[in-house]
Amino acid sequence: MNRTDRMHALAEELRRAGARGRTAQRLADWLEVSPRTIKRDVSALQQAGVPIWASGGPGGGYVLDAAATLPPVNLTPAQAVAVAVALAGASDAPFAADGRTALEKVLDVMGPGARQEAERLGGRVWVRGGRGRPAPAAVLEEALLRGRVVAIRYRDGEGAVSRRRVEPHLLVRTGDRWYLIGWCQDRQAPRWFRWDRIETADLTTEPAPERDPALFGTPPPDAHAVRVPVL
Repeated sequence: MNRTDRMHALAEELRRAGARGRTAQRLADWLEVSPRTIKRDVSALQQAGVPIWASGGPGGGYVLDAAATLPPVNLTPAQAVAVAVALAGASDAPFAADGRTALEKVLDVMGPGARQEAERLGGRVWVRGGRGRPAPAAVLEEALLRGRVVAIRYRDGEGAVSRRRVEPHLLVRTGDRWYLIGWCQDRQAPRWFRWDRIETADLTTEPAPERDPALFGTPPPDAHAVRVPVL
C-alpha cells in the first residue's frame, strides 16, 4: 500500500471508530507498519487540515473530530441491498473498491434491526462469478483522479505485449467490457485499452495535459456520462 492509500485508509478507520478513537499501536498493527509511521501519517493529515486529535494516557490514541464523521442517513434495508447488488454485479468497474468503502459507511450508521434486515434480504440475492478487478486498477483510478500520465504494460488481443505511456482521458463501458481511453504518447494518437488487458501500471509524476475531447471521437447516441447529483 502506498502512502497516499495508507493515509486515506487511516482517516477512514478513525472516522469509523468515532469517539472511541484508535491507538497508534492498533493502527500500526492493522496497516502493518510501525507506530512511528502512523505518527508521521497522522501529522501529515493534521497539516492537511484533517481534524485529528491526540489523547494522552495509557488508553490514549487518535480521534477524528465528530464534525468530520458521517452524519446519520435514512437508508432502508432494501436501498442498502440495492447498492450492494450493484457493487457485486460490477466488481470489475472503476472505483469499485471505493464503492465498497462507501457501502460500509452506510451500514455503519444503520440501526441493528435495519442492518439485520439488510443482511437477511441480501442473503436472498445471489450474483454469480464476475471477472474481478485487474491488478493495476487502483493505479489507473489514481492517474485519472490526479491527472497524471500512467506507464502501462498492455497485452493486445493477439497476445503481443507493449509498454506505453498514456494520458488518461476517459473510462468507458461498452457491451460488457471496460476500457481506458487515453492519449498514447508512444503512438502520438488516441487509443482504447481494454481494462482487463492492462497487466501492470505505474503512476508517473508527469501531469497529463488537457486535450480537445473531439480527439477521442463522439460517443454513440445511447452513451451517457455517470452523473453525480449536486444537492
